Amino acid sequence: MSQLVIVESPTKAKTISKFLGNDFIIRSSFGHIRDLPKSELGVDIDNDFTPEYVVPTDKKRVVAELKAIAKKTDSVLFATDSDREGEAISWHLANVLKVKPEKAKRLVFHEITAHAIQEAMKHPRSLDLNLVNAQQARRVLDRLVGYKLSPFLWKKVAKGLSAGRVQSVAVRLVVEKEKEIQKFKIEEFWTVEANFTKDGQEFIAKLHKVDGKVLEKLAIKSKDEAEAILKKLEKSGYTVLSLEKKQVKKRPLPPFTTSTLQQDANRRLGFSAKLTMMLAQKLYEGVDIPGHGSVGLITYMRTDSVTLAEKFLNEARGYLQQTFGKEFLPAKPHQYTTKSKLAQEAHEAIRPTEADRDPASLKEVMEPRIWKLYDLIWKRALASQMTEAIFEATAADIANDDGKYIFRATGNIIVFPGYLKLYPESQKESILPALIEKEKLQLIKIDPLQHFTEPPARYNDASLVKALEEYGIGRPSTYAPTISTIIARKYVERDEKKRFKPTDIGILVTDILIQHFPQVADYEFTAKMEDDFDTIAEGKTEWIQVIKDFYTPFAANLIAKDAELTKKGLTEQETKEICEKCGSPMVIKTGRFGRFLACTNYPTCKNTKQLSADGKAQNAESNLLEEKCPQCGAQLQKRHGRFGEFISCSAYPKCKYIKKEKKGTGVTCPECKQGEIVERRTRFKKIFYSCERYPDCKFALWQKPTGEKCQTCGSLMVYSGKDKISCSNKECKTNV
Repeated sequence: MSQLVIVESPTKAKTISKFLGNDFIIRSSFGHIRDLPKSELGVDIDNDFTPEYVVPTDKKRVVAELKAIAKKTDSVLFATDSDREGEAISWHLANVLKVKPEKAKRLVFHEITAHAIQEAMKHPRSLDLNLVNAQQARRVLDRLVGYKLSPFLWKKVAKGLSAGRVQSVAVRLVVEKEKEIQKFKIEEFWTVEANFTKDGQEFIAKLHKVDGKVLEKLAIKSKDEAEAILKKLEKSGYTVLSLEKKQVKKRPLPPFTTSTLQQDANRRLGFSAKLTMMLAQKLYEGVDIPGHGSVGLITYMRTDSVTLAEKFLNEARGYLQQTFGKEFLPAKPHQYTTKSKLAQEAHEAIRPTEADRDPASLKEVMEPRIWKLYDLIWKRALASQMTEAIFEATAADIANDDGKYIFRATGNIIVFPGYLKLYPESQKESILPALIEKEKLQLIKIDPLQHFTEPPARYNDASLVKALEEYGIGRPSTYAPTISTIIARKYVERDEKKRFKPTDIGILVTDILIQHFPQVADYEFTAKMEDDFDTIAEGKTEWIQVIKDFYTPFAANLIAKDAELTKKGLTEQETKEICEKCGSPMVIKTGRFGRFLACTNYPTCKNTKQLSADGKAQNAESNLLEEKCPQCGAQLQKRHGRFGEFISCSAYPKCKYIKKEKKGTGVTCPECKQGEIVERRTRFKKIFYSCERYPDCKFALWQKPTGEKCQTCGSLMVYSGKDKISCSNKECKTNV
């Protein structure tokens, strides 16, 4: 009896094939095989929002192959991922292959191991149409918002803009943070620190109380106030007023969810949310380990659960006791509670599939970034089952002679490392000397220290994911794609610290949505929609009604706003600037590529000016460079175009010279081993990557290289599509 097993990716198929016999044919659908059409709405609004699915051109060959194999086999098993999207992929496959949903056999597992696959084979289930409907509702709602609101933005603001239910709220978070930073007023404040010594050991104490009152952060506002305090303390002696010692226990953090993995990978490894999920996908689907073939190293990586399987807990406790000893093992396994309202994406936290598969044993055989992420996941999961860390915290209050000024010194030492032995955190130890109450101390010096309050930090990948999760916006599978989308749409950009800064167009679109389409940009409403999807997944709500409740008022408001608002009213701002070419007033306009000054006498006068960061007009002369044009000798000039800033001849249009700026990748050409792989554009503006020594070296790629080499054939690895890395050699087995 032959059976066809369908998964989403070739790597997953390769890993699963090790655990199934010759009677099974394992094939990949390469992701979704049906979707809404790209060129039209694809939702029948008048017929209960019925989606009109199509098979994309690039998937027709895959569908044809699956149909041909399905006809020759006795049954079809669907083994797609265990979340809503995976359920939807199986449902689409069943429809295309003409397998009745109630008869479709669904294999569900959260790790790709022999045990998990065998258990799934013993207990196949039918398709969960509630999960399918929840995913379908999300897809339809996002399509309605995107395809109805985006044309409005094209018409009223600038071509090429888009709006999305989750992306618009994510941009709002970034915009509001930026406005908070801009409104922030820096304040000066001072602190007073004293250096004392005992038995040759020097330590620092900070002024803590004055006349019995605890000093607030901004209590000492100027240097004069700080020096006035120092003057009163000039000839004073100091005595230990009180000592307080206590033990503090710190429990290990729970194992990773999708959100916390993205946050920690960003903080500890510098990975973006997108890169983290791309690498985690490979760890889940399978990594080639010499002597073992393709091995699934972690459980499913889209989850908001923090529970761990009993089998893993037993394995982890055995490993920890053998490696670290009984003192590092609690009497009972630690249990953690899921904070999510409905941990629907999977039944377990992210953990290694085998507790005793030590990352150290894999370091030499894995791609460095993948290994780093596995090391992080493995340590966090096992550390979650270790004993608490124990600290001894000491606080010493030191008073001057009259007792009006009290300094406080604090010490913190690790008495027992517990879980920190495996999963270190930034814990600074500070050791105080053996102080005794009422003993006199020798003062070395007292210093006034100047400080300034700092504005709140911009969001980075970690803090933005955390904010989205706290607001209840999106789910594990949406965080990374949402961040990628708002960057790709140029609503936000990364600053020099890789934090998110809104662009001018991002701010404008956000302000328009908040004022005129409040539901789309509202935090609470967006979170409520996620709750509605959850109730659909539980079978408590009909998905069509949820869509109808949103769309009816949304569509009516869209019609009203289309008639009410004008592009000029939304995108133009009056100024006192006068056009030097024709004498007409100039206005600030916001286009897709930012804010600029434009003459109101357009199209008769096409004069425009760039705006500096502080909003002031930049004259052409201010952008002139000392460098000369190599073609005509005129000065070169900085300009701004649709692809960003560039340098060209100031004599344009008489001279059309443009200086070519190299965009390097940091990757050495594998062919000539001399030049760097740089980004280039074809004459049709399509990006590709080639050796900077062209035409001497003609090595080229369509995808951006990662810098790593394929472990199978030695070719460069490249970023290939959504959250994936593949070998640049199309014939390499790594891509099969």
